[in-house]
Amino acid sequence: MFSDKQKPRTMNEIGGQPNRIEKNTKIKGDIISEADFRIDGKLDGNVKTSGKVVIGKDGYIHGKVECVNADIEGSFNGELLVSDLLSLKASAVIEGTVSVSKLAVEPGATFNASCSMKGKGGLGGSSNGSGFNGENPSMKNESAKATR
Repeated sequence: MFSDKQKPRTMNEIGGQPNRIEKNTKIKGDIISEADFRIDGKLDGNVKTSGKVVIGKDGYIHGKVECVNADIEGSFNGELLVSDLLSLKASAVIEGTVSVSKLAVEPGATFNASCSMKGKGGLGGSSNGSGFNGENPSMKNESAKATR
C-alpha cells in the first residue's frame, strides 16, 4: 500500500530537491550537485550536475555547464556539455561550444556555437553548417543557425 516499488522515481527524487537561482540573483562561482537546477538569475561560473539544467527566459550563464539534459530559454555563453538532450526554446541565445547527443531547436532561437554531436556509439561529429548527422545541407532554417 505504501510501497515505493509501485511508483516510478523521477530525476528530482533520485537527485534530491531541485535548486533555483531566482531572478535578480547574481552568483559568481562553481556549483556541483546531483539535483536539477533552474536558473532565472545570473551565474558567472560552472555548473556540474547529474540532473537537468533549465535556464529561464531571464536567466544567463557565463561559464561551463555539464549535465544530462538542458532546456534553455535565456542566454548562455561558454562551454555546454549535455550527455542527452539539449532543447533550445525560441528565446534562447547560445554562444560558445556545445557538445550534445540530441539537439532540439525551436524557430527563433539564436545558436552561434560550434557544435559536436555524439551518436549512440559515442562517436563525435562536428557541425560546420553542412548539416547535422548527414542531413541535406540544402535544407535551411533561417530562424536558428549553427555557425562557427
